[in-house]
Amino acid sequence: MSSPVRVVALSFAAAIVVGTVVLTLPVSVTSGSGAGVTEAVFTATSAVCLTGLIVVDTPVYWSGLGQVVILGLIQIGGLGIMTLASLVGLVLANRIGLKARLNTTAEARAAELGQVRDVVIGVVRMSVLIEALVAVALMLRFAVGYEEPWWRAWWLGVFHAVSAFNNAGFALYSDNMIGFATDPWICVPLMVAVVLGGLGFPVLFEVGRRVRHTRAQRREHPRWSLHTRLTVYVTVILLLVGFAAVLALEWTRTLQSFGVADKVLVAAFQGTMPRTAGFNSVDYARMDEATLLVTDVLMFIGGGSGGTAGGIKVTTFTLLLFVLIAEVRGEKSVTILDRRVDTRVQRQALAVALIAIGLVMVSTIVLLAGTGFGLGQLLFEVTSAFATVGLSTGITAQLPGWGQWILIGLMYLGRIGPITMVSALAARQRGRRYDLPAERPLIG
Repeated sequence: MSSPVRVVALSFAAAIVVGTVVLTLPVSVTSGSGAGVTEAVFTATSAVCLTGLIVVDTPVYWSGLGQVVILGLIQIGGLGIMTLASLVGLVLANRIGLKARLNTTAEARAAELGQVRDVVIGVVRMSVLIEALVAVALMLRFAVGYEEPWWRAWWLGVFHAVSAFNNAGFALYSDNMIGFATDPWICVPLMVAVVLGGLGFPVLFEVGRRVRHTRAQRREHPRWSLHTRLTVYVTVILLLVGFAAVLALEWTRTLQSFGVADKVLVAAFQGTMPRTAGFNSVDYARMDEATLLVTDVLMFIGGGSGGTAGGIKVTTFTLLLFVLIAEVRGEKSVTILDRRVDTRVQRQALAVALIAIGLVMVSTIVLLAGTGFGLGQLLFEVTSAFATVGLSTGITAQLPGWGQWILIGLMYLGRIGPITMVSALAARQRGRRYDLPAERPLIG
């Protein structure tokens, strides 16, 4: 395992351990008796890994200090995943000698001390700015629209803004966002924060840089990088797919009691959350299995690389789709938007996807054999944990202890897995001095 990869894995593990210790203190729980080990580990892992799955009611079980700890873990996890992913990209870019502006998770230029510092400062600055703007919008709505005291409105705004931008999905309401399902002044800022966090820092950085460019600089570099174009285009497509699926499949089910405008808002909100944030404005336990399956797919794909979203990432999914298209067409190389993709990158994408599928399938089978829940519910829960989404049909707290520990492992692997795997594969390049005889097995 390369050094940057080890740093990513160990830093997240250390944050989880520290969070667990603090959450087990009596002052972190409203009852004053201290949290159980499983509850503390699960909550700390869910917060650091930006998932949002819970086994206890966040606003009821955890004290004010406990909620502050959870918020801190979310912020650490969000800043950590973005900075570490970007720094790993910079280090790897230097090691394998890549040239270009942005490549996959960071700027592909020499990793000098000043540039590394600029990356970290840029991540923190952009995160704080977006979170502050969303927090102000939410605070004003809670204070004016719901007559919350200003200190309470400020806390609600900050907590949900940080949770949304970091795609965590933790909420300070027992029913999550169901009470605000028809309020666009709450739902829209949350959706915007989720999408921005899910795009990833490399994309936000490039878009921001293009905005600051002069007209002459834009003529010199007329297009976004391939990574940015893929992330933005596919994200828009997936958002539309999620919105259309929820609206069509749930029109006469969970959306039946809403007016047309409210149905559109709820469908847009729930179509956005698989990006991967765990907020919900309707009860997923009441949703049709077809909707749950579509959501499974969207959660598994996830968001952009180098951001706060989970899943295998939209670039991985898109690359594999173009590999399939090239194979069907009989083309010798894979091209995306007038750019040829190296075969090593194709193998890395295939490895990430197959290992992810294996983890989800094995975990689902084990839980299916050892619990009384159905396939649809368990697959949804497992996918949500691995993709660090946090959406749930409500069975997480009902799983046996060993089942919750499986979800803990999935959340951790889902958060660090794609980064560490791709980094390790990219850093290892072993050449042979000979080739073995070729033979073609039968396919299909």
